[in-house]
Amino acid sequence: MLFQLFLSFLQVGLFSFGGGYAAMPLIQAQVVESHAWLSMQEFTDLITISEMTPGPIAVNSATFVGIRVAGLPGAFVATMGCILPACIFVTIIAKLYLKYRSMSVLQDILSCIRPAVVAMIASAGISILVSAFWGGMQNISFADTRWIMLVIFAVCIVMLKKFKLSPILVMFSAGVMKLLLSFAGI
Repeated sequence: MLFQLFLSFLQVGLFSFGGGYAAMPLIQAQVVESHAWLSMQEFTDLITISEMTPGPIAVNSATFVGIRVAGLPGAFVATMGCILPACIFVTIIAKLYLKYRSMSVLQDILSCIRPAVVAMIASAGISILVSAFWGGMQNISFADTRWIMLVIFAVCIVMLKKFKLSPILVMFSAGVMKLLLSFAGI
């Protein structure tokens, strides 16, 4: 199990260009689809917890999944698998970038990677929204829409865009709104 955790998060670490949000589809593929260590609902909760805790989302996710699957040794192994490629790549790339940063070929390569990163982030966002609003891809219908979640989402967007509130305050407010609505039986 520990070796499988290490390999799974090593793959995430190897192929998650663009940061934590870009890693979410890869983590979902490993954790939910390939190994069924978490359900989609648990994965959505994992993203929420990983977002709220300090540190990179992918590393927080690896630690959480590792603890869930194999306790503290699992957390250590999954986290090491997730960060090892980045440590190696960053060291090599930093040396190469400092040496060749003025080359137009390098700048062209970097500009070609950007759209793929945006697509991966969008994919993760859509998966989270579908899970929050409908409970999963199989339930998408008008009748199955979780309207309360949709309203909370809209309120949060307004808080962020119109009133320019801190994302931390908005996340806290969303949690309070859902908690109050749950206590009210809605």
